[in-house]
Amino acid sequence: MEQPINILERYWNFTEFRPEQEAIINAVIDGEDTFVLLPTGGGKSLCFQIPALAKEGICVVISPLIALMKDQVQQLNDRGIKAMALTSGITYSQLDTLLDNCIYGNYKFLYLSPERLQQELVQERIKQMNVNLIAVDEVHCISQWGSDFRPAYKNITQLRQLQPTVNVVALTASATPKVVDDIIKELDFIQPKIFKQSFARPNLGYMVYHENDKYYRIETILKKYKESSIIYVRNRKSTLDVSTFLNSKKISATYYHGGLTNTEKDTNMTLWLQNQKQVMVATNAFGMGIDKPDVKTVIHLNLPESIESYFQEAGRVGRNGDKAFAVILKNNSDEVLVKNQFLSVLPSVDFVKQVYRKLCSYFQISYGEGEYETFDFDFNSFCKTYSFSTVLAYNALLLLDRNSVITLSKQFKNKVSVQFIISSATLFSYLENHTNFNVIVKSMLRMYGGIFDHNSKIDLVKVAEKASTTESVVTQVLQKLESDEVINLHLAKTDAQVTFIEPREDDKTINRIASIIEQQNELKQFQVKAMLAYVENESVCKSIQLLSYFGEQDAKHCGICSVCTGTKKTPKPQDSHAIKKRVIELLETGHQSSRNMIAALNCSETELKIVLKLLLEHDIISITPTNTYKLSHL
Repeated sequence: MEQPINILERYWNFTEFRPEQEAIINAVIDGEDTFVLLPTGGGKSLCFQIPALAKEGICVVISPLIALMKDQVQQLNDRGIKAMALTSGITYSQLDTLLDNCIYGNYKFLYLSPERLQQELVQERIKQMNVNLIAVDEVHCISQWGSDFRPAYKNITQLRQLQPTVNVVALTASATPKVVDDIIKELDFIQPKIFKQSFARPNLGYMVYHENDKYYRIETILKKYKESSIIYVRNRKSTLDVSTFLNSKKISATYYHGGLTNTEKDTNMTLWLQNQKQVMVATNAFGMGIDKPDVKTVIHLNLPESIESYFQEAGRVGRNGDKAFAVILKNNSDEVLVKNQFLSVLPSVDFVKQVYRKLCSYFQISYGEGEYETFDFDFNSFCKTYSFSTVLAYNALLLLDRNSVITLSKQFKNKVSVQFIISSATLFSYLENHTNFNVIVKSMLRMYGGIFDHNSKIDLVKVAEKASTTESVVTQVLQKLESDEVINLHLAKTDAQVTFIEPREDDKTINRIASIIEQQNELKQFQVKAMLAYVENESVCKSIQLLSYFGEQDAKHCGICSVCTGTKKTPKPQDSHAIKKRVIELLETGHQSSRNMIAALNCSETELKIVLKLLLEHDIISITPTNTYKLSHL
């Protein structure tokens, strides 16, 4: 058997393991059931990938995240390691062939969702495979107290029956003590090897600031720390708004959200990864599988929905060991906003039933049918058709997804059909006056033979590739051709795909999961309250608050969070006197805003507030109608 360190060096070009990795890998190779709790960036994937490569056979990896599965498979393939993922949209015959390849094709990794594991064909073929390891990623999903509970995870123990001699490694970056106990029980571990690395990040300063003007605070942070940064925002529109604002302030920024095309995502991601853009402004769709070591700041412009999600997103900074900052900016309206966003929009069981029935009707699925059928899904059109609140409907769909009734995958693309409505002679005459359309139009003519006779579905990506241009340029040309009455154009956008996991049974389907829906709603309320308590608590070290949430009770003060550093900010009397003198001198030159004074005096906001309060109380200064300061005697 090849030594783990040699595999690490050969495929990953590393010469040493991270803390705990080697001990975990050896336990897995020795055939032990192993539980791995490593914080984000701790290198969990190597803990099952290297043992699988060290042994003969194939590793079966269970993961709930299609994007992460695809990402890991791509990375393994790029390293010359044979891996595949069974995602949605695969036909029965394709599935049959792929599973045969796993048995006879020297594949080392098979990634699949817990829902896919329920298929009889998949189970039968796994029985025939030479499985060397079962890896359960994001294993907190198996616990009803976990932040992303998925009932299908409870059926993973079927793998133990299919391959009773194979050991299991369970991995997560987010689990409270209650969840850890639940995981060990659900996976039927007996005397497992448990590896729990402290969640403490000594180089990471957790900061919470109350800000009336969040944009100004972002600007000052990013101009002070000019290294790579991520800003998390609540919605897609905000990604563009914030990145536009930053670029206007000469801070280079790009943006990322689930509605971008794959080309746009890849382009923006590359700009940020290669440090051509300092800042990535993103929704929480961004970050999974990203391991950029030099991120200096992660800023949350809005309150996260839970401590678990915040800790994971904050954990993307400072992976190179340098001092880094995770910042939450809050104001008086945030508590109302977070409750409106995450609590007031929790769907009831009756509403979930309604959404499910309408979803089946929308795709014309008959009672008892629909199992493993996949459809492109225009979510906004669906909500408009049935007058659903978009937020409530989306949350209902997420519940259906988590409870294995459907699979909802975010997959933005254009559905386009085109028919030329002028003769070919007239078309070529038109192109003589629009030569810049030549390549795109002729590419379509060569790719789609019947495009003059009937509506033809167009693949924008392939047309763009053939014409050596981009999807957006092709779309613009098509819209111009339509306006000039050269073509009939149907251009629809779909931002998701839906796969039905179960046959349609209407209320019976939802009744089976009603108690789970109610329990998950209660958990969401608990998580939001815990998040609000964290941002409001200004007396306990932020690091201690986070670590105690995850069960670490002996944590020490970090010394670098907003609470720890805030206790050091009260100026000494002589400092206060010096700042007071400089404030008066500055105001003698004219009215000043507090921002201008902070910049000019090179003092902290806290120090200035104390001095200004003192000067106002003694009537030395006053506030103008435009909220600037002036000397009272002027």
